[in-house]
Amino acid sequence: MSNLKIAVIGGGSSYTPELIDGFIKRFQSLPVSELYLCDIESGQDKLEIILDLAKRMIKRAGLTIKVYATLNRDEALENADFVLTQLRVGGLEARAKDERIPLKYGLIGQETTGAGGFAKGLRTIPVILDICRDMERLCNDAWLINFTNPAGMVTEAVLKHTSIKTLGLCNVPIGMTKNIAKMLDVDSQDLYIEYAGLNHLVWARKMWLHGQTIQNEVFDLIAEGESMTMKNIPDLKWDGDFLRGLSLLPCPYHRYYYLTQDMLEDELEASKDGKTRAQAVMEIEKTLFEKYKDPDLDEKPEALEQRGGAWYSDAAVSLIQSIYCDLRDIHTVNIRNNGTIKELPEDAVIEVNAVVGKHGALPMAVGKLPLHATALMQAVKAYEELTIQAVVEENPKLGIQALAVHPLVGSVEQAKNVFNDIVNENSKYLSYLMK
Repeated sequence: MSNLKIAVIGGGSSYTPELIDGFIKRFQSLPVSELYLCDIESGQDKLEIILDLAKRMIKRAGLTIKVYATLNRDEALENADFVLTQLRVGGLEARAKDERIPLKYGLIGQETTGAGGFAKGLRTIPVILDICRDMERLCNDAWLINFTNPAGMVTEAVLKHTSIKTLGLCNVPIGMTKNIAKMLDVDSQDLYIEYAGLNHLVWARKMWLHGQTIQNEVFDLIAEGESMTMKNIPDLKWDGDFLRGLSLLPCPYHRYYYLTQDMLEDELEASKDGKTRAQAVMEIEKTLFEKYKDPDLDEKPEALEQRGGAWYSDAAVSLIQSIYCDLRDIHTVNIRNNGTIKELPEDAVIEVNAVVGKHGALPMAVGKLPLHATALMQAVKAYEELTIQAVVEENPKLGIQALAVHPLVGSVEQAKNVFNDIVNENSKYLSYLMK
């Protein structure tokens, strides 16, 4: 692979300039010759804007990467070495529904967690599996780097139901590391943090700075009010005694499980005037694409950091570099368990530190996690497995079961009501469940 072909499915995404920036920074060790940005017809206008910006960025860098925009997925995938998926089936309008429908029943409305994440999974998994079938035809030895949410479920569906090599990626561990570095006023490169759990349910298990453990210091800072969240999650403060008692540092998404009522009240208050996170992102996207249109703009704008998925794309390029260059360095990825977390099934996908090289990713041993973490993981993993099964078998009964076992739903009646609303309001994408 001296000349690399990269295919980006969802190339018209507002995140793509960050991808381009990542490829430019790593060009000497990652010689990308062709970059195909692929999208669907409704995203063509954004795709063309991204194409023009990408060309300006590459020209500014003085590089020879050829970048193409296409609506033909076969053209993008044929003989690709790496495929990146960053798509949102149904767009931000569907996300708004994912956030709104659960609130109607007094449940958390969030795009990747709980009932909202379930809806996104139902729309997304069939599309990703279809892309993988195309990959099996056109580039069956390519790596799929997926950062389409819900990343854990999507990655598990690919590993269980296709022959494609894949790694899932999430920006939560990266964000946690950068937040901890900021509160300690150190360079994030000087930190090493052991992560273990599931996608959007991951814990920092151990933390070191220059080889010295720093757990207690970090717990104290967060307990005293230091920020530890992301753009798309309200910065509700943790109870210090509870946090110290966990012995693991929860990720920002754990607020939905540990501070459920407070998070729900925050969402309900925000929704009174019709606002959800989706509406805020629509405004951010509008502003970003206006900037992207500027013919004088030839670099990634700072405003991109306001988008909730900061660092996704740069992390994806770094992961590709590790595979291509056989770096055998450590990334936090979504990967098949293979006994790494003994309390979860062998074929379950977990989020954990792994050594990455040409061989792919080898998960690093975790050992036994505390009972509170194990119990929560097992419940959420059961929901994920049932959801994937419901999609593959096109079985609405399994979909209702999945919702009923999720800790943020938990009632059969609510599960049925939410399921029916999700399917009805997403009928364009979920006809396979309308039986």
